[in-house]
Amino acid sequence: MPTTQTAQLDQHAFRALVGQVEKLTPGQIENLLGVAYQTRRRFEATAAIEARTEQEHKCPHCSTVGRQRWGRTRLGIQRYRCLGCQKTFSGRTGTVVAHLHRPGLFFDLLRNMISDRPLSCRKLAAELKTTKDTIWRWRILALEAIGQMSDTAFAGIVEADETHQRESRKGSREWSRHRADPMSHAEPPRLQWYRYKNGRIKMKRGLSRWQIPVMTVMDRSGSRYLEQIPDRKVATIDAALTPMIARDAIFCSDSGAGYLRFGAKYQLVHRVLVAIAGQHVIDGAYHIQTVNSLHGRFSAFIRPFCGPATKYLPLFLRWFLARNRLGATEAFEKVLHAPN
Repeated sequence: MPTTQTAQLDQHAFRALVGQVEKLTPGQIENLLGVAYQTRRRFEATAAIEARTEQEHKCPHCSTVGRQRWGRTRLGIQRYRCLGCQKTFSGRTGTVVAHLHRPGLFFDLLRNMISDRPLSCRKLAAELKTTKDTIWRWRILALEAIGQMSDTAFAGIVEADETHQRESRKGSREWSRHRADPMSHAEPPRLQWYRYKNGRIKMKRGLSRWQIPVMTVMDRSGSRYLEQIPDRKVATIDAALTPMIARDAIFCSDSGAGYLRFGAKYQLVHRVLVAIAGQHVIDGAYHIQTVNSLHGRFSAFIRPFCGPATKYLPLFLRWFLARNRLGATEAFEKVLHAPN
């Protein structure tokens, strides 16, 4: 009975609030919308966290199934006490977000990462009213927790090609350290990229060891593989493709030596596209345009980030694939299920 009365009172209070909205000033309406948005954001994150405890009844400390409710956390998340080890826990315990004080903001960050136009760290920090360092740290935390997004098995008509990303040492201090102390710090193997823009130093055309290859494999069922590889050597390409491509697949690629050797090694039905000769489609069905289209979308995705450091390139590749496969809620659930 008390629960019913409380619910009725809540309904009356809500109707009274709605009736007062028309009397508010524009500034008050903006404040009300901000409070409502923040509350909704917190509730979404809380619902995802509590959904995890409904799926996994085990204690994260000792794996005992028995538990009892034990109040709520400061953020309003249900806390439990294990009937075995007597320790308390919640849906965040043992996860990578266990010590985040603002899971609602973290949920907003994931929503932006999965959106059509993810913002830079500075712009998103200004929007969420936090620091760019926090945004960067949370992004890396989320990408590491989401895990591998590339598929590992391809059949039917399979396309393979590679794209390249310019090697980046963003954040490196090697040039300034060399200038400050040439005896202790060796000269870097290349100049900074911006030095080539003034035209005084000519950049060699074509590929070099400063162009990082990214292997891309797709089939017509929608499976995707997008991963960084060390180089374009025949052995490297063979090692990357061998465990993934079915032996009865129809293999489409360009005339790169690694692809030719791979197709011949396993006696695949191999359709070789020679772009220089104007050959883009064979028999109206065999091409690598699907892979090239993915390369174009990846270039558009990574362009606003102005060349992330090469050591983070695998995470950005994972991020690109996750945007096409996950929603914000699914991404948050994957983060919650990732081991700490």
